[in-house]
Amino acid sequence: MSAPSASSPALPRIDEELVRTLPKAEVHVHLEGGIALADLLHLAKENGETLPGPAATLFDVSTHHEFAMPEETTGGGAGVGTGGLSGFLRFLDWQCGLVRTPEQAARIAYVFAARQSVSGTRYTDVIINPTHWSRWRGRETALLDAVSSGFEEAEQDGLCSVNIAWSLLRTQSADEAREIVEHLVDHRPSRVVALSVDGDEKVAGRTGPKFTEAFRLAKAAGLRRTVHAGESSGPEGVWDALDLLHAERIDHGVRAIEDPRLVERLAADGIPLGICPRSNLTLGVYSGWDTHPIQALLDAGVKVTLNTDDPEPLGTTLVHDWAAAAQAYGWGAEDMVGFAARSIDASFADDDLKASLHGELDSTAAALR
Repeated sequence: MSAPSASSPALPRIDEELVRTLPKAEVHVHLEGGIALADLLHLAKENGETLPGPAATLFDVSTHHEFAMPEETTGGGAGVGTGGLSGFLRFLDWQCGLVRTPEQAARIAYVFAARQSVSGTRYTDVIINPTHWSRWRGRETALLDAVSSGFEEAEQDGLCSVNIAWSLLRTQSADEAREIVEHLVDHRPSRVVALSVDGDEKVAGRTGPKFTEAFRLAKAAGLRRTVHAGESSGPEGVWDALDLLHAERIDHGVRAIEDPRLVERLAADGIPLGICPRSNLTLGVYSGWDTHPIQALLDAGVKVTLNTDDPEPLGTTLVHDWAAAAQAYGWGAEDMVGFAARSIDASFADDDLKASLHGELDSTAAALR
C-alpha cells in the first residue's frame, strides 16, 4: 500500500468516529502510561498515599512534582520530576508503586483493555517494564500473572485482546537482562510474547551491546523483539537495535530520518516503526506536526504505524491522534485504512487473528468507498 500524501482522497472526512470504525492494532503503548487519572486517585486512596501534587495536574508532564521515593524502590531513579523524558519516567515509578495487590493489577489491566476497545482497537502489544512496579520487586512473575488475569477476563468479555512485551530498562546490566530472558524462557508467563527495552537513551548512553546476549536468547526461544530507539538520541540506537538486538520492530525510530542510509535499510527490510507523534511533540523531540518526520518516513517507503505511547498522562486516545494526524497531513480514508492494515501486520498477534482482522478491515474499507 502506498504511503499517504497530501493529494490522497479526503472523503469521507477523517474524524474520530471514522477512525473508531476501523479494526486495528496498537503496537507501541505502555501499561504504565495507560492508568487513568481516576484509577490512580482510587489507588492512592486505597493505599493511604499522599499525592505528590494537586490531583488536577498530576498528568501535567511539565509540572515539577516531587516523587519522594527511596532509591532502592525505583526503576528509573529517585528524586524530583524535572520535566522531559527522565522526569516522566520518575512519575511512572511513583504511580506504578501504588499497584500493590493482584486484584489491583488485574483491575488496571481490565480497564486498559476496555479503553483500547473504545478506540476500535482489536489487538494490542502492551509494553510492561517491571522495574517501574516497585512493590513487585522479586515477584515480577506474580505481577504478570495478575495482569494477565485481567487481560484474560477482558478478552472473555469481548474486549480487546492484549499480549505483553516484557521491557528491560536501559540501566539494567547485561547479567540482569540475561537472567530475565532465561526466566521468561523457563517459565513462559501467560501472554508474554516479546522482549523489549526502553528508558531514556540520552541519559543511559549506548546500551545495545550489553543486551546482545539477552536478545539472542530471546530470538532463539521464539520471543518476538521490539526496541525503543531513535527518540531521545539519534540514529545510532536504531542501527544497534537492528544489527545487535535483531529487532523486528522499532518503537519510535523517528530520528532514523537523520540517516538516509538507515531509512533505506528500514524500508528495504520492512521493519515497522511504532511512531507516537503526540508523545514526540509533548516531550519535545519535535516542535510541531510540521517538523515531525512521519510523512518523510512514509514517503521513503518505511512501514509506519500510529500509536499513543502513554495515552493517559498525555491526555489522548488512539482515535484522537489518528484524526489529528490526518488533519495535519491531509490524509484521507484510504490512508487511514493503510495505517490500520500496517498496524495489524506490525503486531505480534498470531496468524489466525491477523487474518481475521484483515478480513474485518477489508469489509469495513469496502463500506467506506
